[in-house]
Amino acid sequence: MKALIFVFCLLSAWGQLKAQTNVWQPSVGHTQVPIWPGTAPDSQPVVGPEFIRPYKNKVADRPVMVVERVAQPTMTVYSPKGTNTGVAMVVFPGGGYDILAIDVEGSEVCDWLAARGITGVLLKYRVPGPGPYGDGQEQRQAAPVAPTALEDAQRTIGLVRVHAAEWQIDPHKVGVMGFSAGGHLAAAVSTHFERRLYPVVDAADQETCRPDFAVILYPAYLLEHATHDFELNPGIPVTGQTPPTFLVQAENDPAATVQNSLVYYAALNKADVAAELHIFSQGGHGFGLRSTPFPISDWPGLMERWLRTIGIISK
Repeated sequence: MKALIFVFCLLSAWGQLKAQTNVWQPSVGHTQVPIWPGTAPDSQPVVGPEFIRPYKNKVADRPVMVVERVAQPTMTVYSPKGTNTGVAMVVFPGGGYDILAIDVEGSEVCDWLAARGITGVLLKYRVPGPGPYGDGQEQRQAAPVAPTALEDAQRTIGLVRVHAAEWQIDPHKVGVMGFSAGGHLAAAVSTHFERRLYPVVDAADQETCRPDFAVILYPAYLLEHATHDFELNPGIPVTGQTPPTFLVQAENDPAATVQNSLVYYAALNKADVAAELHIFSQGGHGFGLRSTPFPISDWPGLMERWLRTIGIISK
């Protein structure tokens, strides 16, 4: 009997360990915290628990880990360990609003930012299945049908500002950085900030959710697909109040056509918004900060120079 009890306990412990190792956890020294104090607004049904798995493709000969079925959005703060510039960036990984490339477009980016004196805030936003913008019909709507990811983005920017003094952040230097679908999310929160898409919860929602700047890499869903013309998705209403934006794209991107960046840049230029666009002939899609054989891997240095040009980082 004792032997059976021992085996049962061993199997139970193994099962718990397996469950724990099948969810994403940040590196030692970082803690992810929920961004909503209770149930998130407009919660969508999710079939099964959140889990992490390797993606089918590698980037720079290294595996990519993706998170699926995110129903409980969290943020993880990566604070500078040395010089602190006072700048913060909320980072939106990509994944088609269905999964999140949590390392290559998330934690690796935040580690890089923190090493350069910038506070990285990794947002694990809701991707409960076919995401709020993943459906072609939904992405053409001026108001999202299920605006969960945008709500999470608005909320997180407010949280960063309300904790600015605690985290040694200048509340006027809070930007966003997004990749692929996360690039679309960065553009969405850059153009949907005059009002929250959810009822006010607390002091964080009294803060403005307008980013002070945006960095957008190989964005998806910015091109209007309802017509064959070169038009911006009407769900991204660029105005003169849209923040300064830095764009990076490869011409040979197989997943998000270069027209997405071009049409957004054209709209920014028309609205007299300060913007910088870098298009490279090679680079593909989903490279994040990982090194490639192509000049596109120099984009982080170009971005730092741009941040100095617009006065976000001191020269």
